[in-house]
Amino acid sequence: MAMLLGKKVGMTQVYDESGKLLPVTVIQAGPCVVMQVKTAQTDGYNAVQLGFDDVKPSRRKNPQVGHAKKANTTPRKFVKEMRIPDESEPGYEVGDSITVSVFAETKIVDVVGTSKGKGFAGVMKRHGFGGFPASHGTERKHRAPGSIASFASDAGHGGKPKKGKKMAGHMGNRRVTTKNHRLVAIDEEKNLLVVKGAVPGPAGGYCWVRSAKKA
Repeated sequence: MAMLLGKKVGMTQVYDESGKLLPVTVIQAGPCVVMQVKTAQTDGYNAVQLGFDDVKPSRRKNPQVGHAKKANTTPRKFVKEMRIPDESEPGYEVGDSITVSVFAETKIVDVVGTSKGKGFAGVMKRHGFGGFPASHGTERKHRAPGSIASFASDAGHGGKPKKGKKMAGHMGNRRVTTKNHRLVAIDEEKNLLVVKGAVPGPAGGYCWVRSAKKA
């Protein structure tokens, strides 16, 4: 499975071969450096650790700087691991550089990122509740969640709110995976991937692209 770390540049639109206008997201992917190769013998599992986006050594702690030196590179802002099945060979060496060319034979990809943080949101924004009627005597309760606890709703467990109850709270700023994006174009010269549709996070947000697991 091919994987690459990157940064969301933004959205635009392009025409496909049939003349249809497609909404696309442009991702600056790589080049990524192989920071570490983990094996079942040394670490208990097989994985390749990738790093993306240079950062000054003075802005990283000594263990992170030393870890990067083992790969003969500088510290990286964004570091992630790619698990590899136990029966297959990693195929990478520490210090290798990986570019968008790894997706040359790939047509469908998954994108993993961190969604935009929306702060503290009410139930209508966060969960799509309908709210109370706009007329017929409703007063200062239009966007309220309604009843949140009842003995009858979960008999035998008391009247406290049940675990998982949809209520107001922190919305967004979570890991989100969007699956089965069509890979529209690859620009090897500028290290860009163009994928159909929207991907999680704001422009400038870090993400990682992998060949689709369930295409």
